[in-house]
Amino acid sequence: MASSSSLQAISSVKLAEYCSSASQSHRNLGSNLSCSKPFPFHHDLNISSTRKSRTPKPFIPTAFFFNKSKQCTTDTPKPIKVQELYVYEINERDRNSPAVLKLSHKPVNSLGDLVPFTNKLYSGDLQKRLGITAGLCVLIQNVPEKKGDRYEAVYSFYFGDYGHLSVQGPYLTYEDTYLAVTGGSGIFEGAYGQVKLQQIIFPIKLFYTFYLKGIPDLPAELLGKPVAPSPAVQPSAAAQATEPHGSIPNFTN
Repeated sequence: MASSSSLQAISSVKLAEYCSSASQSHRNLGSNLSCSKPFPFHHDLNISSTRKSRTPKPFIPTAFFFNKSKQCTTDTPKPIKVQELYVYEINERDRNSPAVLKLSHKPVNSLGDLVPFTNKLYSGDLQKRLGITAGLCVLIQNVPEKKGDRYEAVYSFYFGDYGHLSVQGPYLTYEDTYLAVTGGSGIFEGAYGQVKLQQIIFPIKLFYTFYLKGIPDLPAELLGKPVAPSPAVQPSAAAQATEPHGSIPNFTN
């Protein structure tokens, strides 16, 4: 067993070696640390190389914004050409529509009265059943001098597997109006533009002309030559019977 004096001598030698090494490392780091309170570093640790390996790489923000801008320029622009789509809305009195909710509790049509509705939708050439309309009209003003009413309308046109179009705007029972196309789904996703509403026989027959932007070319099945609006127009027998050649695939009912 080693004596106490031998152990003290060995410890002194080790401490001296450690202080010398630590002092050299501290000088390389620009430190004024004292050897009287050495840090418990491992003898083989290279402080200088460790510091160098942790030096962060410079960040150049301009490169980030440049790449982001470049990525945005690759986005495919929306089509801007206007496509016209013609449809008839016909109330065949078999859908219990419209319903009139007299929230105003007044004998004449008044602000706040609600009219939910749904009617059948046919192609402009009246050869195909397309689907239905579904929506809500809020009465804004009764206009007795024109024997009609002004509504604010929000509703959709459903075209079976093709998707749907949504519109919003003024619905007047006594004259033509334009509503905004607010969007759609299916082939109508991203659609915008406007639609002209023509009252033929309120609220039995209406004719719509859509002016659509932002979508690919519409299928030919929806683009037949329209029949001129008149009170006498009727869908074809095949369309009314929803025969396969008289309706679009999975038409909305």
